[in-house]
Amino acid sequence: MQISATTQTSTNRYSSWFLIVTAVFITCLITANITAVKLVEVFGMVLPAAVIIFPISYIFGDVLTEVYGYRQARRVIWLGFFCNLLAVVIIWVAGLLPPAGIWDGQPAYERILGYTPRILVASFLAYLVGEFVNSFVLARLKIATRGRWLWMRTISSTLIGQGLDSLVFITLAFWGAIPAAGLLSAIIAQWLFKSVYEIVATPFTYAVVNTLKRREGTDVYDHDTRFNPFLVND
Repeated sequence: MQISATTQTSTNRYSSWFLIVTAVFITCLITANITAVKLVEVFGMVLPAAVIIFPISYIFGDVLTEVYGYRQARRVIWLGFFCNLLAVVIIWVAGLLPPAGIWDGQPAYERILGYTPRILVASFLAYLVGEFVNSFVLARLKIATRGRWLWMRTISSTLIGQGLDSLVFITLAFWGAIPAAGLLSAIIAQWLFKSVYEIVATPFTYAVVNTLKRREGTDVYDHDTRFNPFLVND
């Protein structure tokens, strides 16, 4: 069953399933932003701890685009951006408040939850570039393949989206701070880990997508969609 994007967005009512997927997507995003401060070693690669949760946001981004279409995914991506921005602002303001005399955790708070402007800018830009490219590629491939080969479409969109995400973040955040060879190594390590994560999670993606399509009775194809990422109300 092919449903156009215009049909999908003809009502302002959202199902409980759509809200659940949106909540999981945004929770993964904000959690990744907080846990990224910790570095872990996985198979000899040094990675931020956020790699255990951030790829899940891409999986649910795939689910949003595959089931509800690019237009709805675009709204959720921007919603996630502003929710993440709000969380960062609140954490920053809380850090500025004078600590109580009986509390000695201020240095720890600032070390774990403090963000440098450069890291923040790199993180936000990488998120927008990666998520929008991922959603765009998946939506276009769905039309090109007539909805077949979901595994190929999700993996392909993730390879491109996660690749750009890692490239933008690592380059903007650490250019000049570490050697070029180190930058390249970090970009490749993050990209490979996130991509393998997506491949391993493919059966889960299939299960969620098939369940939602059956329960929602919808399967959106973006034939008439304008893919400008800034047309939130389109």
